[in-house]
Amino acid sequence: MSLRTLLLCSDEKIVRVLRRVLGDLDIAVELCADADSALRKLTRHRFEAIVVDCAVDGANDVLRSARSAPCNKQAVAVGIVEPIVGLKAVFDVGAHFVLYKPVSGERAKASFRAARALMKSERRRNVRVAVQIPVTMHSAGVDGSMRVLTTDLSEGGMAVSLKRGLRPSGRWKIAFTLPGTQISLDLPAEFAWEGSREQAGLRFQQISPDATRHLRDWLKKNSAEVESDDPPIRCQLTDLSLGGCYLEIASPFPVSSRVALSMRAGTVEVRVQGLVRIMHPEKGMGIEFTQATREDRSVVEKFLKVLTENRTLSPELLVEPEGLETLSATKHTPTDTDDPLLQVFYGEPLTIEQFQDAMRKQRAVPPASAGGASAAAHA
Repeated sequence: MSLRTLLLCSDEKIVRVLRRVLGDLDIAVELCADADSALRKLTRHRFEAIVVDCAVDGANDVLRSARSAPCNKQAVAVGIVEPIVGLKAVFDVGAHFVLYKPVSGERAKASFRAARALMKSERRRNVRVAVQIPVTMHSAGVDGSMRVLTTDLSEGGMAVSLKRGLRPSGRWKIAFTLPGTQISLDLPAEFAWEGSREQAGLRFQQISPDATRHLRDWLKKNSAEVESDDPPIRCQLTDLSLGGCYLEIASPFPVSSRVALSMRAGTVEVRVQGLVRIMHPEKGMGIEFTQATREDRSVVEKFLKVLTENRTLSPELLVEPEGLETLSATKHTPTDTDDPLLQVFYGEPLTIEQFQDAMRKQRAVPPASAGGASAAAHA
């Protein structure tokens, strides 16, 4: 099944370039020349991406509406703008990526390779496999445990059947075994929605890379809708701390992207998950690690120690997206963080030159100032 893109653009030259680029990437294009026709399509059809020429009247309304349309609120949004337009203005109306005019095939292909990886991950997250699995649930605020039965399972959560009159809420720990395997998962989750006929939805919360991989592999084997992912993207590590890292990459993922990082230095290899907190188009991105446990943190600490003790060692990094989160779901302001790299991520908005200068300064922060943990290290 081909990925689908809604393109709002009346410039024939741009349309020709994008049709060629998206066709090469096996992405189908549905063209709209005006905002009204684009808005009608957004309410009736699902698209994995929405590409908007911001010079078209009503273009900003289309980007905003995409975020509120139930079937397209997680679509990857791309804004096409003149070079004089600031990035913040485009991102504020809902764009994840920006293409500057004149649109060249080379730049468009680089951006859409990253966008396609996100499009695939979002579609994969929406794939649900109908299956009945007994699930045991525990909550800190409830005595004992509760057993429910799933009606479907996806990478991001599950739907369950509840006993009549039972309306639990909040966060829970759930345990179940993937059918046809010996793999038992114990995951944090929260109730996300209530349906009719005693049904409810559970959303998984900050699950480990291993659990994500087990779920993904099981879904691939049990659903014809799940297609192969794009290969991970090689990138350059410039800064690393216990809390995050900065990567140089030609096609960075947008802020609020969930990503998985594979990092190797010598014989040490680790895999961590994170959220993109800052993005500089065509330059790089800053990622905060989503460390759920002490073990997760110790993995990063081990890798950081290897780099600190072997300054000439060149680490190898691969990054791949795992989906998009809404900004409201990922907002976090670590006002009391002692991690100098995260302080740069969460500081005042800076130009790329100012940001790079701030990172150079924080690299000199001695470990003692980081509360006994490792300070940000230049790799």
